[in-house]
Amino acid sequence: MDASRESDTSRHFLRQWIEEDHAAGRTGGTVVTRFPPEPNGYIHIGHAKAVCVDFGMAKLFGGECHLRLDDTNPAKESDEYAENIKNDIRWLGWQWSGAGDGVEPGFYNASNMFDTMYQIAENLIKAGQAYCCNLTQDEWKEYRGVPEKPGRPSPSRDTDPERNLRIFREMRDGKYADGEWCLRAKIDMASPNIHFRDPVIYRIRHVSHYHLGDKWCIYPMYDFAHPIEDALEGVTHSMCTLEFEVHRPLYDWVVDRMDEQGLLVVRNGVKIRPQQREFARLNITWTVMSKRLLLQLVTEGHVAGWDDPRMPTVCGMRRRGFTPGAIREFCDRVGVTKVESESDPALLEWCVREELNRTALRRMAVLDPVKLLIENFEGTRDVELPNNPLDEAAGTRKVPFSKEVWIDRADFMEVPEKKFFRLAPDREVRLRGACIVKCTGVDKDADGKITAIRCTWDEGSWGGNASDGRKVKGTIHWVDAATGVKAEVRLYDRLFTVPDPLQDGSDQFLKYLNPDSLKTVTAYVEPALAACAPGERFQFERTGYFVADAKDSAPGAPVFNRTVTLKDGYKPA
Repeated sequence: MDASRESDTSRHFLRQWIEEDHAAGRTGGTVVTRFPPEPNGYIHIGHAKAVCVDFGMAKLFGGECHLRLDDTNPAKESDEYAENIKNDIRWLGWQWSGAGDGVEPGFYNASNMFDTMYQIAENLIKAGQAYCCNLTQDEWKEYRGVPEKPGRPSPSRDTDPERNLRIFREMRDGKYADGEWCLRAKIDMASPNIHFRDPVIYRIRHVSHYHLGDKWCIYPMYDFAHPIEDALEGVTHSMCTLEFEVHRPLYDWVVDRMDEQGLLVVRNGVKIRPQQREFARLNITWTVMSKRLLLQLVTEGHVAGWDDPRMPTVCGMRRRGFTPGAIREFCDRVGVTKVESESDPALLEWCVREELNRTALRRMAVLDPVKLLIENFEGTRDVELPNNPLDEAAGTRKVPFSKEVWIDRADFMEVPEKKFFRLAPDREVRLRGACIVKCTGVDKDADGKITAIRCTWDEGSWGGNASDGRKVKGTIHWVDAATGVKAEVRLYDRLFTVPDPLQDGSDQFLKYLNPDSLKTVTAYVEPALAACAPGERFQFERTGYFVADAKDSAPGAPVFNRTVTLKDGYKPA
């Protein structure tokens, strides 16, 4: 169910890479990976794949996986995001491990390494490997040039280290405004890789940090901080998505400089040199995965928060009723490759159905109710039904039954179409587990809408089968009118109307929002559901899989979110 499971298909190129390094003794006896999200939003299904890869590989080799919050950009980060990232990873079934930086085992804040990063930057300046530059961004684009031609050196490139050290310290002390100066690594202005042409490694940001307050007004760039963090933690294998492939030479350059400064971890006599490799990110159709766009959906009120069940966030999927096991199975089926591709959310829904079919308790719920009056039935009886026909250990339950029940309006047709085998005038149908009834008439309101369906029951059919052996094709579910419980049911669908909401650019994606992505109905559910626990999952028979909403459900007033419909035409390869 995860990237560490033993199978031929899971021996992807990352696993083979780690196997070779481990066997060659380059890990110092311990494989160490890390998952390094920035706490500037909630993690989504794309991050879930990275979580499974990073934690799964560490588990497979009996090593460590660190959780590191890469909090190097204070403008958009918060404790709210940090705590929810931790909650979501635990919910997915993973736990970080290792020494940690003093907060908890296996847990690191990049910001706790800022002092060391600053000292490394000063050492680079002293060695003539970094310099302070005051070119504007537009000016730098001119100097940097294009990949096909060498760039021009900044006027500050060959200035004296003492001057650069003085300016860098003045930057740290708050003397300059944002963007007035930056610190650049002095690498190669002729490199065909633009990222290698004297990249910025420190910039001025007069923004309070959620973790450190106003201690710093200069912050390291991610490309500088990331390899330092990996090296200081003793990470052996740093796995990133493909967009970081062109950044790998810079990653290696920073690690080389740390080696020169004697800062690499030594484990069991082996100097640990972190290495980076890249794999394809998880892309899914019918949604957006950019944190910026997801934040826009939240802040503009298009969804009801990061945990809205229509969102691709882990907390949104949890609230919708998806299971950790199904998400891990989906990530495993998508696989680990170097080729960018898109996955259909139908595969994820298939994984959810497969698990819930085995594990979810069965209950009856009527989402579009119309009353059925059984005119010759007297008193009340209990119908005994299995909680899950695939799991005998789940036992049975007793459901009250009387002469008035609710059925779904779609289960009756006054003028039945061909191959309609449910209830119709003068036609019989089986009420699930109870008895056979025959329609004798209907009641209508002034507008001609059916308000009640009248029928009689076959008194020899209790339990659902006719005493004379005749066959009844249709079986429908029901809820007793006297004891059924009103419940709000939210029917979720895809948030967008097209497979690629970004087809016209990220500034146009809102025009493809699905106005029918949420429909709310008042349903009647069997009485056992009144006391269900928030987050408890069920199969509503003949309807789909539902979960008791974790926020809005209350004792006696349940709210249910549809997870997935009961069936779908999708079949995985």
